[in-house]
Amino acid sequence: MTQTPTKMIFAEPPAFGSVEQERLDRKQRLAVALRVFARFGFDMGVAGHITARDPEYPDRFWVNPFGLHFGAMRASDLILVDHDGRVVAGDGILNTAAFRIHSEVHAARPDVVAAAHAHSVYGSAWSAMNRPLQPLTNEGCMFFEDHVIHDEHTGVTLEDLKAKAIAQDLGPHRAAVLRNHGVVTVGQSVDEAAWWFIAFEHSAHVQFLAESAGSPRPAEPEDARAVRDTMGTPRAAWFSFQPLYQEIVRNQPDVLD
Repeated sequence: MTQTPTKMIFAEPPAFGSVEQERLDRKQRLAVALRVFARFGFDMGVAGHITARDPEYPDRFWVNPFGLHFGAMRASDLILVDHDGRVVAGDGILNTAAFRIHSEVHAARPDVVAAAHAHSVYGSAWSAMNRPLQPLTNEGCMFFEDHVIHDEHTGVTLEDLKAKAIAQDLGPHRAAVLRNHGVVTVGQSVDEAAWWFIAFEHSAHVQFLAESAGSPRPAEPEDARAVRDTMGTPRAAWFSFQPLYQEIVRNQPDVLD
């Protein structure tokens, strides 16, 4: 039976009186998201990056500097990069692979404020499967018909054409699985992009467990769409991230510095 999505009430993201306030909030949320990734074990050496588009200069984005641990990140540590790969604010080394992927995604998707990519265990493992996630759980339903498989091996993404191909395949979707590489998620806020990454990692883990035990039964397509359209909105994803944001800020207040 087809379900009609029910409207759910979520708290509103903050509003700002100036571009300076909005920039500071984005930087702080980006630093928090990186620490959340560290908490979940998404860090792998120097790999991984999250970006946030600058609210004043849409052709620039904030990103974590190369070689600084996610768990030590502060808002003041972030660097601002333009679409030519120049660091225009902040101190730190730019990860060239991060720049290639994120600059193309941001250029292709004006609606995207943030993008996340890390070499997490289950997302990386899933990238070797060359098939989409099934809607086995509510979290899995979020990605039903809203993620793509980028079937070209990207390796270390240093070439413009490879990065452009990722952005092209991502299209209007919230996630792309990069074959033998990992997952990229995007959102209209840092919180949304980070939450989709966490939810994808969780869903990949669940599917591996379910398939190791037998033959899991996915949700029916109409049911999966109903869950996605109710709980899988940008605002719902932002709201889902707030408990993690609150915990990091409460216990690690230096993240906002």
